[in-house]
Amino acid sequence: MKKILFAASECVPFIKTGGLADVVGSLPKCFDKQYYDCRVVLPKYSQIPEKFTSQMEFVGSFEMDLHYRDVYVGIFKMEYDGVTFYFIDNQDYFSSDRIYLDMPWDLERFAFFSKAALSILPVIDFRPDVIHCHDWQTGLIPVYLKERFQGGEFFQGIKSVMTIHNLKFQGTWEIDGMKEVTGLSDYYFTSDKMECNGNGNLLKGGLVFADAITTVSKTYVEEIKTPFFGEGLDGLMRARANDLRGIVNGIDYAEYDPAADSMIPHPFSVKNFRKEKVKNKTALQEELGLEVDPKKMMIGVVSRLTDQKGFDLIAYMMDELCQDDIQLVVLGTGDPKYENMFRHFAWKYDKKVAANICYANDLSHKIYAACDAFLMPSLFEPCGLSQLMSLRYGTVPIVRETGGLKDTVAPYNEYEGNGTGFSFANYNAHEMLGTIRYAERIYYDHKSDWNKIVERGMNADFSWKASALQYQELYDWLIG
Repeated sequence: MKKILFAASECVPFIKTGGLADVVGSLPKCFDKQYYDCRVVLPKYSQIPEKFTSQMEFVGSFEMDLHYRDVYVGIFKMEYDGVTFYFIDNQDYFSSDRIYLDMPWDLERFAFFSKAALSILPVIDFRPDVIHCHDWQTGLIPVYLKERFQGGEFFQGIKSVMTIHNLKFQGTWEIDGMKEVTGLSDYYFTSDKMECNGNGNLLKGGLVFADAITTVSKTYVEEIKTPFFGEGLDGLMRARANDLRGIVNGIDYAEYDPAADSMIPHPFSVKNFRKEKVKNKTALQEELGLEVDPKKMMIGVVSRLTDQKGFDLIAYMMDELCQDDIQLVVLGTGDPKYENMFRHFAWKYDKKVAANICYANDLSHKIYAACDAFLMPSLFEPCGLSQLMSLRYGTVPIVRETGGLKDTVAPYNEYEGNGTGFSFANYNAHEMLGTIRYAERIYYDHKSDWNKIVERGMNADFSWKASALQYQELYDWLIG
């Protein structure tokens, strides 16, 4: 039995801010339990719902040296969906009303978590063969594993994997402060280890000291070796190219199932979507106060409203797009300039544009189920989950060819009759609008071709099963 420990700062269903939580919550239960014992360790945040905390069992506690002082470490445990979860408790660090605060406080919180995640292992009597670390918040685990834990017999030979979910977020702070909090010596703060542009960098530490590195799509692997996408770490990515692989994310096909989704008014499947899917559209039109017209092309957007997601392109073309025979339904929060831009157009074109500046899980499901197309013109996108959800719900993605969007959306070719969506290559607002209008033409003038695109998308398999097999191969290779 091979033992794997996932370490992460968030995980569904306990706590979530983004796609990282979906990955950490979905992937461990997909491994073959006959051969892999995969467990997860998380911080015990005060925002975790009481329905979960009431089920947690107290395992034990101890004092841990965090360089300059002794701190309390509590260990709680529960099983969920056949997976064992451990929660590291310290109310000084994890009782805030938000998961992420600001540096340098987050530096100390996640340095504590990283050291505690290793320190609890003898206490819980679980010696993993591989510790799988996710994003900068766990970047110190591979460093500590090599720096101070390998001396003990219990920890010898434990391997580490570092997964980059988004290279933009690295956990940087000035070196003296990072040395004080982490207890690491000068040796670790050189340009070949944790120093980057004059600062200490937690993610870089994890990437240098991990035995293997993964990221969340094959295209993103190649992109992060270049200066534009590499966020200052492209040289390191090229240097570690032999240890770097891309494994595309999946989605939970039980949670995102249009045939059995209790959040949508009219369930449908690939067999009956031609008749049933449109009922979700008219229901959403009524709910959001749009013109009720089953034939009108509806385009959805569910996203953080940030520059990364391509909203400057949408803002540039929004007035022109609203002249077309379409409706646009937006759900998300983010940069106030984009929130206000969508509010303005929802006021100006109140029967065509619905701006929902919030996050509501049930509404996101309704949008995936109701819309004809889904717009995702990202500047960069390591993997992206929204396009996978839209494919699952028969909503045709319109994407820019970057990262996971390029890997998961096959562009429609009207001459060969294949493809699952529409895509454009350059980060250009006119190219985006041209691609949207091409999709509109197929939708209105070639409906049978459109329905075949929908059918191919719904039949595509982006469940976690295929990805889990690739992670199993990686673990087997590491363990030897």
